[in-house]
Amino acid sequence: MFEIGDVVVYAKHGLCKITDICEKDLFGQTRTYYLLHPLAEPTLKISTPADGKKQKIMKVMTRGEAAELMESFGRPDIEWIEDTRQRGRAYDLLVRNGNRKEIAQVANALITRQLTTDQKMYDQDRKTLAMIQNLLFHEIALALGITTEEVGDQINDRILAGQGV
Repeated sequence: MFEIGDVVVYAKHGLCKITDICEKDLFGQTRTYYLLHPLAEPTLKISTPADGKKQKIMKVMTRGEAAELMESFGRPDIEWIEDTRQRGRAYDLLVRNGNRKEIAQVANALITRQLTTDQKMYDQDRKTLAMIQNLLFHEIALALGITTEEVGDQINDRILAGQGV
């Protein structure tokens, strides 16, 4: 169980601070809830069950986990899928599963394509990459104690180095 003041990762909202843990009675059943405030949207309040069976809350990655993820950029991990719709479905599924390594692989593929071709990115690819940058890159930055821009710059450098550019 998390405590008040903990920073956690919550589903598509990314980094959130737990500001309260309270009991709520809904439909005659009392449950414990976390009150979350996304760091990027401090006025937004999210209430989620603390005992949720499908827990959407994760601990923030450690410095070592963040460094390991950073090391993965520049290595070809997943195949580029030429068909736009198939790629969108496949990459979206990987991102929604919440596995950070798979999310990093999707980001790696999209950024590699963006940096190494003259082709314009499709809207779906651009949206997926923006969401990853908003969620995963912020978490990596927090874990490593650097800015999100520095995370992006280091990832771009690793990808270009991996491509021999």
